[in-house]
Amino acid sequence: MGLGARAGIRSWARRLAAAPTSVASSLLLAPAAFAEEPVDWQLGMQQAATPVREAIDSLHDELLVIITLIALFVLGLLLYVVIRFNAKRHPAPSQTTHNTLLELLWTTVPILILVVIAVPSFKLLYYIDRTQHADLTLKVTGHQWYWSYEYPDNKDVSFDSTIIDEKDLKPGQPRLLEVDNPAVVPVGAKVRVLVTGTDVIHSWFVPAAGVQEYAIVGRTNESWMEFDRPGTYYGQCNQICGLNHPFMPIEIKAVAKADFDKWVANPKMKFADNGEPLAVQTAAR
Repeated sequence: MGLGARAGIRSWARRLAAAPTSVASSLLLAPAAFAEEPVDWQLGMQQAATPVREAIDSLHDELLVIITLIALFVLGLLLYVVIRFNAKRHPAPSQTTHNTLLELLWTTVPILILVVIAVPSFKLLYYIDRTQHADLTLKVTGHQWYWSYEYPDNKDVSFDSTIIDEKDLKPGQPRLLEVDNPAVVPVGAKVRVLVTGTDVIHSWFVPAAGVQEYAIVGRTNESWMEFDRPGTYYGQCNQICGLNHPFMPIEIKAVAKADFDKWVANPKMKFADNGEPLAVQTAAR
């Protein structure tokens, strides 16, 4: 399939998938930060914010087209059989048991379809596995039931990140997603993400970044992300890890490089939704 045709298919599929989401968001008067967090009655996936997530969406769009064509083809065959070979037209069914051509087709065609799917799938798996030239390393450690963040490139920066209780939320802060100390990364930087655990299996999952890595005791898994715009991005542990599994959210602040440098120099600093640094009294733990 040529690049132009694939681009056209991806564009068509993206518009098709985005249409119900656009309608729903318009009806619900969703906030401008729709792309950064899930919203009530959302249809479709969150908007991509990293190259990894864009690559995942691209493969999803191609598979959507393939799956739709297969479903329509099978439906057409079923309708043809129901109409053409019903009991009224064929009171005495055919006794044919083998058809060499059909058997070859229903064996080779699925194999070819799987090959078409496998090639971009393997390319994507290797692409998201790790980055060869990282600008920054973020180490994530999962605990029951919170996250710890370390910046190995900046030895003095490490802290725990825990959920903010519903009663302590400020206006505009999302329930079950807001944390006391979010991770901070610079926009446009390739961030190597190292994920490990200290007790049971957790999963560090940030949908807009296209990152999902298991936090396993005694093992360090690797992924990467590169945010293309400033913002606040949310995720959650999506591996059932015990009693408080639904209460260990992930919050990432993607800020300008200059603001990130200020924060590294003073980890007590937090950021507002517009990315501007705000000096706070609570020290990072």
